[in-house]
Amino acid sequence: MILFEKGGIDYQFTDQEIIEALSTAAEKLGKKQNVLILPPDFTRFHSQAGFITELLYKYYRNSIKDILPAIGTHKPMSKSEIAKMFGSVPLDLFRDHKWKEDLTTLGIVPREFINEVSGGLLNFEWPAQVNKIVADSKYDLIFSVGQVVPHEVVGMANYNKNIFVGTGGRDGINKSHYLGAVYGMEKIMGRADTPVRKVLNYASDHFAKGLPIIYIQTVIGRNENGKLVIRGLYIGDDFECFQKASDLSLKVNFEMVHKPLKKVVVFLDPDEFKSTWLGNKSVYRTRMAIEDGGELVVLAPGLKEFGEDEKIDELIRKYGYKTTPEILEFVERNDELKENLSAAAHLIHGSSENRFKITYCPKFLTKTEIESVGYNYADYGEISEKYDPSKLLDGFNTLTDGEEIFYISNPALGLWAHEDRFQDKR
Repeated sequence: MILFEKGGIDYQFTDQEIIEALSTAAEKLGKKQNVLILPPDFTRFHSQAGFITELLYKYYRNSIKDILPAIGTHKPMSKSEIAKMFGSVPLDLFRDHKWKEDLTTLGIVPREFINEVSGGLLNFEWPAQVNKIVADSKYDLIFSVGQVVPHEVVGMANYNKNIFVGTGGRDGINKSHYLGAVYGMEKIMGRADTPVRKVLNYASDHFAKGLPIIYIQTVIGRNENGKLVIRGLYIGDDFECFQKASDLSLKVNFEMVHKPLKKVVVFLDPDEFKSTWLGNKSVYRTRMAIEDGGELVVLAPGLKEFGEDEKIDELIRKYGYKTTPEILEFVERNDELKENLSAAAHLIHGSSENRFKITYCPKFLTKTEIESVGYNYADYGEISEKYDPSKLLDGFNTLTDGEEIFYISNPALGLWAHEDRFQDKR
């Protein structure tokens, strides 16, 4: 069921149009007494989910009983982040998702299905876990709010990923990330239909039919002035609604470069990217565009750690970003990685597979720390003076010394590839 759909590669929603779209959908749904909202966390600040959540609060008021940011494995949002992202929404409505506890298992996806979708690579069961309040029968409406954009684990972010990963549990998150990594990130990114999505869809179809979930999905792009705007808005409860958003996102957020890129410079907003767990979107989203022997330079002024979770940070520091065969061997030999498959997946995702050079330029992590996980180190002050984010434009730039670079101001907003490494399936 699609309640609202509108968008286009050059379309730009006004605030009033968003208000009217949400009102139209709400009127179709009828009066509700107990509403739960599942928005993303601060790492998806640019999704406009904060603004939409605030509008939902203004519409439903006292019917909004709880707001649970779908943080997955990320750290809980701070009060200042909540205030910045969600505006006038009362702080006492927000709940923390604890991904290692407070869980309900709705059902089990059988190992035979995992084996089938993985092409015979994996053979485990997958638990369809959600935060227990998501499964609480008191809610007569659940809004899942977020942005559809290319994603390294599931292909295209949002839809039921927001439920089973965003509010999911340790085992389900670990195994879904590992499935995507083992199957191959470059075969997944930019596709709506992937092995991980098939697993999530199985869980939706078999175990979540009784949950009154409505998905509010945005597609975000930049206008001619460089401002982030909503290009598409899709509201509904099924895969078709998500597919429509994905189709537009691939037109808005995907860039096929005309030649492999020799040097890519990515800036990580210090308010958004404080770990390589998040900051490695700079690696994921550009890897199919960088030429063999090329270099990715990551300007990371806010980088303070590797993992958002203490144990995952420890594992990243211990094993480092090695090649896929090396990580698979580590998993085979070490129980601590078997028990933390999302960490193993992340180590695979963050590797260039020795195909190109990755240079991190942090302010807070040391040269020793950066090099210990397999990356090259450069001084932030020195490199940001040469590649000044305040002066660079997204896309190709030619510097005064004649060097050509490709600059990306926020890797979370898109996907870049060259046709030699991406088979266009749009």
